[in-house]
Amino acid sequence: QPKNHHHQRKKKKRERALICNYNSRLNSLFSILALFPLPPISLIQFHSSPPPNFSLSLSLSLPFLPSLLPGRIGFPLLFLFPYPTMDPRRRSTKKPVVVVQSLHHHHHHGPPSAAAAATHHQEDSHRRASDALPLPLYLTNALFFTLFFSVVYFLLTRWREKIRTSTPLHVLTFSEILAVLAFLASFVYLLGFFGIDFVQSFLLRPSLDEDEEEDDVVVDARFAACPQSLDCATAAPAPPPPMELLPQDDEEVVQSVVSGALPSYSLESKLGDCKRAASIRREALQRVTGRSLTGLPLDGFDYDSILGQCCEMPVGYVQIPVGIAGPLLLDGSEYSVPMATTEGCLVASTNRGCKAIHLSGGANSVLLKDGMTRAPVVRLPNIERAAQLKFYLEDPHNFDTVSMVFNKSSRFARLQSARCTMSGRSVYIRFCCSTGDAMGMNMVSKGVQNVLDFLQADFPDMDVIAISGMKSGNLCSDKKPAAVNWIEGRGKSVVCEAVIKGDVVKKVLKTSVKSLVELNKDKNLVGSAMAGALGGFNAHASNIVSAVYLATGQDPAQNVESSHCITLMESTNEGQDLHVSVTMPCIEVGTVGGGTQLASQSACLNLLGTPGANARRLATIVAGSVLAGELSLMSALAAGQLVKSHMKYNRSSKDVTTHAAAAASS
Repeated sequence: QPKNHHHQRKKKKRERALICNYNSRLNSLFSILALFPLPPISLIQFHSSPPPNFSLSLSLSLPFLPSLLPGRIGFPLLFLFPYPTMDPRRRSTKKPVVVVQSLHHHHHHGPPSAAAAATHHQEDSHRRASDALPLPLYLTNALFFTLFFSVVYFLLTRWREKIRTSTPLHVLTFSEILAVLAFLASFVYLLGFFGIDFVQSFLLRPSLDEDEEEDDVVVDARFAACPQSLDCATAAPAPPPPMELLPQDDEEVVQSVVSGALPSYSLESKLGDCKRAASIRREALQRVTGRSLTGLPLDGFDYDSILGQCCEMPVGYVQIPVGIAGPLLLDGSEYSVPMATTEGCLVASTNRGCKAIHLSGGANSVLLKDGMTRAPVVRLPNIERAAQLKFYLEDPHNFDTVSMVFNKSSRFARLQSARCTMSGRSVYIRFCCSTGDAMGMNMVSKGVQNVLDFLQADFPDMDVIAISGMKSGNLCSDKKPAAVNWIEGRGKSVVCEAVIKGDVVKKVLKTSVKSLVELNKDKNLVGSAMAGALGGFNAHASNIVSAVYLATGQDPAQNVESSHCITLMESTNEGQDLHVSVTMPCIEVGTVGGGTQLASQSACLNLLGTPGANARRLATIVAGSVLAGELSLMSALAAGQLVKSHMKYNRSSKDVTTHAAAAASS
């Protein structure tokens, strides 16, 4: 019952706001009329319902007609003011009381008595502006719209004929005078009802919104005053059951998790403290498994930052050292490249490649394509319907419509293409779109969902099998080596090159141009072809890609297709210098969203000058780093230094088992 009372109050308040809005339109209409040099206009207002078929007449004199008509002639015009029709059940049964007011002259006959003022106020509260309406609102608006455009068409036609016959325009016939008056009347009505109210709506909206916000507040019935018509003893609702409170002692919570009474995944929502939830989950895990997590750090991490976006059910975090390779001179700018890795020699080798590139004048890069893909699979009743869907999506005349539907999903998503592949009565649709500075998988999935919903109207027999994630049609292809990515590209497609001077090859890389060219042909090209490699015509591109991805908060699983790379080495300048290039068609990176929001990864992006922007620049930096890594590793292989360097930098003299046992005993 209190809820119903609340809704009734809200409904009444909106009705009052609506009436005030229409009254403001009426006042605006007469404010415009008051601007004209007319004699006093009498406005008749009703304190109760008027008699049926009543119309309000205004006597307007036209000062611009003395030259045409003798004297000042008044023309009565009928103005119908549209207001919502009043409910007949609310109409007063009293006889109407007419009060005449003047817009230009006000006559006061003394203050009314208190009883009269009270009666006047009571009658005003029951008065509705719609009482003066003989026609409904929509008919009145239609009448004035029709009148306005009809007289405009009539006057334009008449004036065109006067111009043809050289008749003066100021010479008016009686029908033209009526048309001018009708034009003025309809124009004043439309301006007063729509024009001024359009401006006032912006001024009145904040107050109305505040009223609605006040109405939306639900008052607890236990503290609200009961209406006289309700019995407080029976109307008050029963209090809600108290929330289940967890024990404050962490030991009791741990025991609840161990016993299975409290699910481990719900600790964050139950406790409201992500750090405490991770600590309790960690202790419960150690008791259930009987294994120690002493070496896994817990403190020093912001667990709130990963809630709902990066990791579920955390028990700690893994420490991965971050090294710096560089400066990498790429496209005229220097970059210090962060690399998170546990492989010795990797950062040192990449750093040597950066040095060789820098001493040779730097590397250049070109971004060929930027488009993330998603490929849902749909099934139709037969191959004929499947072919119709394929032809519809690949028809250039339909691309604008499909693109508009797709682009509604995000202000950054822009559809580039939609290619279809049939397998029986199943259709695999590979959508490709730009995604701004985000990696864009979720963005593309939302756009694909919009398009599929749109296609359901023309293809109601279409059955959507899968859209996103690991359940997609796999024609994307995400986190898997695939020829479609190697050929068409996915994410950012980048080519990077450098010309290494002959003396730098000898002094820094410790090898020769001829040896590098021969080794690259035998290893990266012929050897990879013999192995049936798919996009793996390189020495170790995935090493650099994975290290940079971990440091900058990218999805490490996308290293699979992002490491597609072909490395080419050729002698140039009559065999004196080395031309080296890497072609990487599937670099999938972003500088916003996902792990890029974490503090450590954001700091590494800031080091590169790409925090929250410039995902394309980050892709070129990844390609430039791969170029440096390929150059250094191939030089080490050509010089026979690989095993020696790994034995020096990738071997630990510490007894790992002893340290682990000491940590467990402590």
